[in-house]
Amino acid sequence: MAKSKTLATWIALVGGSLGLHRFYLHGPRDVWAWLWPVPTLIGAYGVLRVIRIGQDDPLSWALIPLLGIAIAAAMLAAIVYGLMPDEKWSLRFNRGEPVTPAGWAAVIGVVIALLLGATVLMATIAFGGQRYFEYQVEEARKISQ
Repeated sequence: MAKSKTLATWIALVGGSLGLHRFYLHGPRDVWAWLWPVPTLIGAYGVLRVIRIGQDDPLSWALIPLLGIAIAAAMLAAIVYGLMPDEKWSLRFNRGEPVTPAGWAAVIGVVIALLLGATVLMATIAFGGQRYFEYQVEEARKISQ
């Protein structure tokens, strides 16, 4: 069965953080497809800890960036799939069968993935940096007292 570049782009965009695009492209025997949801779920657990315990939980500071990295990686996969030349896509995923041009739906998916991925990546870096420096200030206060 031929794999659609547009569909793979949108699956990576919508469900990529859970590895759904890997299941679509490589099937249920793909080890990476099964491992992809792990950092997403660990990061989501960090978000739940913040909701339940509050922002002062150091464990959640370490877990939440995993969610951001997983989402950013899924958006990168969507961008790579959407921008891959049709001939290369056909050789890699369709065993060289005739190429069907992807069209504008793949381009729109790439644009959305770029916007979302860049936003999530910047937010993850900002969150991690802020929490790191807050931790350093807190430790310095403990030492100075």
